[in-house]
Amino acid sequence: MTEDHLDIKTPEYVAIQFKIAGLGSRAAAFIIDQVLLMLVNVLTIVVLFFVMDGMESTSFFLAESSFPIAVVLIGLFVLNWGYFFFFEFFSGGRTLGKKVVGIRVIQENGHSITLLSSFIRNLVRLIDSLPTAYFLGIIMIFFHPKHKRLGDLVAGTIVVHERKAKKKKKLTPIEKEINVRGLSQNDLELDDWTLKSFTAKDWKLVSTYANRFHQLPPDERNHLTRQIADLLLPKTGIDVIGKTDTEIENVLLVLYLILKDEWEFEL
Repeated sequence: MTEDHLDIKTPEYVAIQFKIAGLGSRAAAFIIDQVLLMLVNVLTIVVLFFVMDGMESTSFFLAESSFPIAVVLIGLFVLNWGYFFFFEFFSGGRTLGKKVVGIRVIQENGHSITLLSSFIRNLVRLIDSLPTAYFLGIIMIFFHPKHKRLGDLVAGTIVVHERKAKKKKKLTPIEKEINVRGLSQNDLELDDWTLKSFTAKDWKLVSTYANRFHQLPPDERNHLTRQIADLLLPKTGIDVIGKTDTEIENVLLVLYLILKDEWEFEL
């Protein structure tokens, strides 16, 4: 059986191929997510029962008892809808179920899912779940050539399998330099909002800097380091004043490692 693939060409004319997630993997991820949500829902209802049972009321359905019930029902609705929206945007297009199965939601252009796309995609989820048991969504995914449900069509998204990085037989010069300096992604903490503020242009700048790191004379490299730091580090909240050239180089190289996971594709 031929696997479905999506070919994307970046602005740099690099061809990227993704394996599209089919009904089976998407259903498995959805079942895992639903089981987790069901456990939370049941636990919430049990807690509500004990709270209501302890209230001084002659009936569970009296007017004075209806307010906490209404609050919990609204809260459960927000939880069940917001779970997918929150995780897909803040966790790189992956809910907990998608992480287990190894799939993720991305834009059709290959970029990470945006806040608006995540909102629209999961708002339309209400329609995809009609008339019952996610019937419309299942039918759409099964028959659509790119396995899209209605939410994907409206939001311009697609679900693909995670790209597994290929093992490299030999480290590049910049990777050796990073290892010698003992640097890792954990040396720089960036929240999701800060990470998403870096654009493809920023990635191209810092990757070019890293690739030319050993080719530049010391004086020229120090000057370039300061220039790039003045452009990129304000986004991280790091002040370059008082830092040595080596310290700034380390920050930029760690930033390179972080952005590499977001923007570079292993072909």
